[in-house]
Amino acid sequence: MTDTSARPFRLDPPGTISLRAAFFVLWIVDAIAATLFFVVPYASELNPITVFFYGLFGLPGVPLAAICYAVIVVAIGHLLSEPLDLRFVIVMVGLYALFVTNNVLLLVLRRPPLELVGI
Repeated sequence: MTDTSARPFRLDPPGTISLRAAFFVLWIVDAIAATLFFVVPYASELNPITVFFYGLFGLPGVPLAAICYAVIVVAIGHLLSEPLDLRFVIVMVGLYALFVTNNVLLLVLRRPPLELVGI
């Protein structure tokens, strides 16, 4: 009989390296865009947690909130079993792609993307 409690905790990262890299790249662009929202007068951050961290810590609170989000996503990905972990990361990459597209277009065009298409 073997004692499984003596085995060290091993990380089992979900998905492929390219999927994890896509998440990281989108996450960093979103974190930068969210930080810029507090610098430019024509855009505002809608996420109440990020706004709360900004109120507590100032501008460094914005990347701190983004780091907390990434830690939560990575932890959930590690806790889920395969194939749920892969699906979860794919959904997170999709959501971050949507957020990044919205945030970057808002910063570049100075208008919300939905307003540009007439919605």
